[in-house]
Amino acid sequence: MDRQTLVSSSSSTNSGNSISPAPPEDAWVNTYRKLLPRWKSLTGSNQLAIPIEISRVNQVDAERLDIEMSAMLKEQLVKVFSLMKPGMLFQYEPELDAFLEFLIWRFSIWVDKPTPGNALMNLRYRDERAIEETGKVRTGLEGPGLTIAQKIWYCAATVGGQYIWARLQSFSAFRRWGDTEQRSLARRAWFLIQRIEGFYKAASFGNLLVFLLTGRYRSLIERALQARLVYGSPNMNRAVSFEYMNRQLVWNEFSEMLLLLLPLLNSSSVKNFLRPFSKDKSSNSAGDEALCPICQATPTTPFLALPCQHRYCYYCLRTRCSGSLSFRCSRCNEPVVAMQRHGGSFNNVTQKE
Repeated sequence: MDRQTLVSSSSSTNSGNSISPAPPEDAWVNTYRKLLPRWKSLTGSNQLAIPIEISRVNQVDAERLDIEMSAMLKEQLVKVFSLMKPGMLFQYEPELDAFLEFLIWRFSIWVDKPTPGNALMNLRYRDERAIEETGKVRTGLEGPGLTIAQKIWYCAATVGGQYIWARLQSFSAFRRWGDTEQRSLARRAWFLIQRIEGFYKAASFGNLLVFLLTGRYRSLIERALQARLVYGSPNMNRAVSFEYMNRQLVWNEFSEMLLLLLPLLNSSSVKNFLRPFSKDKSSNSAGDEALCPICQATPTTPFLALPCQHRYCYYCLRTRCSGSLSFRCSRCNEPVVAMQRHGGSFNNVTQKE
C-alpha cells in the first residue's frame, strides 16, 4: 500500500511540473576534460619539488674508478701484444684508448646501465630535461635515463672528440707546426689549437667550481647534454670503502715530504743543536775523539779539519766541505778552512772564500 501511495504522489507531481530533458551520455566526460587542467594546476602548485643533493665525493670517485678501469683494460690489452715489435703499439695508442672507451660506453651507457665506477658508487645517469618539465622529484629515483640522442652525442664527445684531439696534437707535434714560419698556415693552426686548449681548460675549471657549489654536472659534456648523476637505489651505500686508501695516501704524502725535507737539513747542525739536551755525555770522551763525527766510525783514511785538528773520514769531510761553503766542525762548531792528512806530509787544502 505504501508503494501505491508513492507512485500516485510521484505521478501527480510530474503531471503538475514540466519534465526536464535527460543529459547526454557523454556529459560527464566533457565535464572531466574541462576540469582536468584546473585540477592539475592546483595540485602542481601545492606540491613543491624537493631538491636532491648528490654526494660530490661519490661523483668524483666514480669518475676516478672509470679511469682506473680503462687503465686496467689497457694494461691487459698491451700484454697481449708484448711479443710483438717494441714501440708498435705506441703509434696506435689513441686508437687503443678510443677502442676501450667505446667498449665501456657500448656495454654500459648504450644499454641503460651505469658505468663500472657509477655502479660502485650507486649512481646512474638521468635526463634532467624530463625532470625540469614535470618539476616533481621526491627520492632521486624518478626520471628516465638518457635518450638515444644523448647517448650518441655522449659517445661522439667522449670517444670521438678525445681521439680526434689526441691525433691532432700528435700530428702537429710530429710535423712541428709551432716551429714553422710566422705567417704560415701550419703555425696559425698551431696557435688555434693552443687557444682552443686553453679555452677548454678555463671552461673546465669554471665548471668544476660550479660543480663544487651545486653538485651537478661534473664535466662540460654532462652539462651540455643535461645528463645528471643521481642515486640508483635510495638504500644502498657505496660499494667501495676508502678508509684504508685514505690512510695509505696520508702516509705516502708524509713519507714523500720527509724524503724531500731530510736531504735539505744539515745533520751535523741538528746534532749540535740536540747535543746539549742529550743525557749521554760520552761523546766528549777520548774514545769518541777517535771516531769520525759524521759517520761515527773509525776513519780508514783519517784527515784533520783545520784549524781545530779533529779527525774525520776523508770522504765525509770532503763531501761536507764541497757541499757547504761555511761548514763547521761537528765537535767544536768552528768553521773548517782546510783539511790535512793525519800523520803525513801530504796536505789537501780546500780553502773557503
